[in-house]
Amino acid sequence: MAEENDAEGLTSARADGNSAQRDRIVVRHIVAATIGNALEFYDFITYSFFAIQIGHTFFPQTGAYASLMLSLATFGAGFITRPIGGIVIGAYSDRVGRRPAMMLSFMMMGSAIVVMALIPSYAQIGIWAPILAVAARMVQGFSLGGEVGPTTAYLLESAPAKRRGLAVSWQAASQGIAAMTASLVGFGLAATLSASALSSYGWRIAFLLGAVTLPFGLWIRRNIPETLHEPETHTVSASQAVGAMAVLRENMRVIVLGLVVLASGTIATYVFNYIATFAQGTLKMSPTAAFAGSVVQNAVAVVAVLVGGWLSDRIGRRPVMIVPRLAVLVLLIPVFQWVVDSRSALALIVGPSLVSAIGGISGGAFYAALSESLPKRVRGSAFATVYAFSIAIFGGSTQLVITWLIHVSGSPMAPAYYLLVAYAAGTVAIALILESAPSRAVAKAVLVPEVR
Repeated sequence: MAEENDAEGLTSARADGNSAQRDRIVVRHIVAATIGNALEFYDFITYSFFAIQIGHTFFPQTGAYASLMLSLATFGAGFITRPIGGIVIGAYSDRVGRRPAMMLSFMMMGSAIVVMALIPSYAQIGIWAPILAVAARMVQGFSLGGEVGPTTAYLLESAPAKRRGLAVSWQAASQGIAAMTASLVGFGLAATLSASALSSYGWRIAFLLGAVTLPFGLWIRRNIPETLHEPETHTVSASQAVGAMAVLRENMRVIVLGLVVLASGTIATYVFNYIATFAQGTLKMSPTAAFAGSVVQNAVAVVAVLVGGWLSDRIGRRPVMIVPRLAVLVLLIPVFQWVVDSRSALALIVGPSLVSAIGGISGGAFYAALSESLPKRVRGSAFATVYAFSIAIFGGSTQLVITWLIHVSGSPMAPAYYLLVAYAAGTVAIALILESAPSRAVAKAVLVPEVR
């Protein structure tokens, strides 16, 4: 009897050890995917922080407003190719695998960022400078459009069912980490370089710092295992359709709702990423204060997103998605009014950071809700395409629209009103998404193994 107890204890200890080992492997894989995603978003977001300086480099013979608008239009060019990248690389991830798709997008992004950092100025090569800048941005957009779907699918498929919310929230958190890093780089450059040096070559340093990390990103992604062909249970979707198009038609409701929510979310993201430019160009605040506000705002958003994902694993996706959004709708106008009226570093740091923190909690739950509501065989392409189209239409136009609204209305509150309308539409859409957390979705739908 004692021997049987010893044997049972040994078996239990081995099982516990294997479980702990699996947990460690999951964490390592999630970190690998997150780091790669963060590096890509750093490269892409850095442009928005240096829009004024890049405008001076590539469009120096125009007025301040025209230079900024042309610079933002070049930034927006990267969004045109996002849907194409989402469709092409997303479908590749569903057919061949998540890892090769993530490797492909990362290598393309790396090539584009090096080119962007080394393009000569308009004064040196004339019209070829903006042409090359637009081409580099379009390659970046293509690669990033194809990055999000496979990475999100990988994060979901790497995690235990009851920890999917936290795992997938790293997708949104990695974007915040990238934005925070870009803000820190911008803050450091603005604090150490003169305005002329920042405009002449300082912004190039920020891009080259992203390029330096490329070998590490490629190495760490090479060593993650494939998840595409692993069996999956606890999915809300139980599609019986055979073809990929039929599967997409069956899931059109969640796809449309996801498109609206992501559209509102990307408007919010790029409004807040525009804060550094807005503070300098419209409120006439110092670059140091502007970048400091972005650093703090993105730091608290990262924590909030992870808290939202963790909380959604415990109490469900829906309450975590809806309640924070309602709070943001109440706070948005007063916070922006405070920033505009006071034009102080305190308001610029505290106000947007508060709104980002509350909104981030909702975002942490939403990424899991959308990805686990999509069948595995179209998850990479469907998520990437929905994400890319919403970003291309609304993210690419946001900074142009709010700059134009400020110009024609003369009101620095224009970004707040634009964001309020978008966020209200997204809140209605998010309230219509069904519960998908494995521990909570039983009351809403029968959880069955997915037909693949």
